[in-house]
Amino acid sequence: MNFTTGIVLPTTLALAAAAAITNLWLSIRIGALRQKHKVSVGDGGNEAIQRRMRAQLNFAENTFLVLVLVAAIELSGHGGWWLPLVALAYAVGRILHGLGMDGGKLQWGRMVGTLVTMLTLVGLAGVAAWLAFQYS
Repeated sequence: MNFTTGIVLPTTLALAAAAAITNLWLSIRIGALRQKHKVSVGDGGNEAIQRRMRAQLNFAENTFLVLVLVAAIELSGHGGWWLPLVALAYAVGRILHGLGMDGGKLQWGRMVGTLVTMLTLVGLAGVAAWLAFQYS
């Protein structure tokens, strides 16, 4: 395919696709519990539903910022080989967080996902700030 008519951001596109699928997966997990516990709207006071809802909201709260930072860095031409690895680590971290929010044997995934998210945000923000300083 020839993409000479526009700018292509492969890392951003891949992360956005992964984020869309992850968000759908998180939503389906909530729906499954709502159906199981016969809760039509909200969480019905059910802690398991609350945990899954919070996992999805936490995902949405952080993923937008990560996508913006990845896109900005990629647009600047400074993404390089490391940016797809950061995006992949973030995507895996968010899946682990979603699973870990259920508690049980995978509870450790919550902390790992949280740590990966924080490190990703700090690292990407640092790179973006450095690039902004370089261009000012």
